[in-house]
Amino acid sequence: MGALEEAHLAAVAACGCDEEEEEDLLVGLGGGEAPVDAMEPAVRALLAGLGEDDRREGLRRTPKRVAKAFRDGTRGYRQKVKDIVLGALFPEVGVDKRTGSAGGTGGQVVEPDIDLYSYWESCLLSSSLPCSVGYVPSGGRVVGLSKLSRVADVFAKRFQNPQRLANEVCGALHASIQPAGVAVAMEGWHIPLPENLKCTKSRALIRTSHSSRSGVFEGENSSFWNDFVALLKLRGIDMDMDSRSASLTWCPLRPHEVPLCNGHGKRITTNGATSPKSLSSPSNMVSAVSSMLQSLGEDPLRKELLGSPQRYVQWLMRFRACNLDVKLNGFTLNSASVYERPGEDATDHRAISSELRLPFCAQCEHHLLPFYGVVHIGYFGSGDGEGIDRSHFQALVHFYGCKLQVQERMTRQIAEAVYSVSHRGAIVVVEANHICMISRGIEKIRSSTATIAVLGQFSTDSSAKASFLQSGLDTANQEV
Repeated sequence: MGALEEAHLAAVAACGCDEEEEEDLLVGLGGGEAPVDAMEPAVRALLAGLGEDDRREGLRRTPKRVAKAFRDGTRGYRQKVKDIVLGALFPEVGVDKRTGSAGGTGGQVVEPDIDLYSYWESCLLSSSLPCSVGYVPSGGRVVGLSKLSRVADVFAKRFQNPQRLANEVCGALHASIQPAGVAVAMEGWHIPLPENLKCTKSRALIRTSHSSRSGVFEGENSSFWNDFVALLKLRGIDMDMDSRSASLTWCPLRPHEVPLCNGHGKRITTNGATSPKSLSSPSNMVSAVSSMLQSLGEDPLRKELLGSPQRYVQWLMRFRACNLDVKLNGFTLNSASVYERPGEDATDHRAISSELRLPFCAQCEHHLLPFYGVVHIGYFGSGDGEGIDRSHFQALVHFYGCKLQVQERMTRQIAEAVYSVSHRGAIVVVEANHICMISRGIEKIRSSTATIAVLGQFSTDSSAKASFLQSGLDTANQEV
């Protein structure tokens, strides 16, 4: 919320899906144009299954963008660790015969806060992972520090699960630089299902901690491991190393089906899981996702990928185009306002009502990747203390979020909907994190985009807008 200053909000921020950037040629790493072209018909089939027209503005280049995003996100299949480490080992004798350890004779080297990004094989969705790597040099040799993150990135740029990713990074570093030991700690997270945003207990990101260690870091009483964890805490990284974490079913889509083969599965019931009965998985869409995996050089019948195309389609179907009516307090949008009071004092800011931090999850129509965050709404109420119930605003946000969207359009649509109920004025601020910003191109981790829309009195009365931005959003800051 710190970025939400009025000066920052004066200009609408772009979500990072610039058309001009997409004019670059699609160059498949080691694959040429043919594999990319093979993916595009599959993406068009997915768009058709979602009730969308891939010829409309905003979707015309989506098949090419999605193909490029998947290829960039799985380039690790075409990279080798030895090509990265070769020539990057340097002699460092350390303390030699003196008491203690340093440099190349047993001193621990830790690189915290490595930002990784990976597609999860369980559902083909993606996220960033904070990762920390440590090792104890041996043989009087150290490796160039940049190589630790580059080796980790090789394995992150593949279809993964968090624990296997930690194990593969640890094993590859141990085999390639031959240290006394390697430690890897990372945090995996998954965005919540859109329907769970209505439940306070389920709306948070699903997080699990994972670690892997070798050599001198192994063992419950390893002093090297204890030092590694202590160094991370000094950097403010307090990762829960609970041994149960790695065994948790952390992907919320996975409990829905026990896959038998792609496109088919046995439904199971889990406490707290959302029933998949209403989320059909059309066979043509599942087949399209399977063909995308094949184009990326993966085997859709690999054990860990069984059922993944179906789960990915189930995720997409949550954003299927629909034309449902949305009602607030029993009044359909675009109907006469129940709060219209032409004779009221236009300068009375006490009539401003607000609903802050309404969570949402939407799907970017440019890359078919999620973006998520919170919506803040301000409007002029009736003046008698009665306003619209928060649940109605949450339903409104859910309605406009659960479809292929762009943040700028969603902000405007929510503002127009609120203004249709309160004709005096409406202001909407949306803060969102875009997966497409971290999965491709600039790969800007932890970036947040803010957009604003103002209608009615908020657009003409600068003091009213300032009142909401300063007092309302300050309250939202305190609630974080």
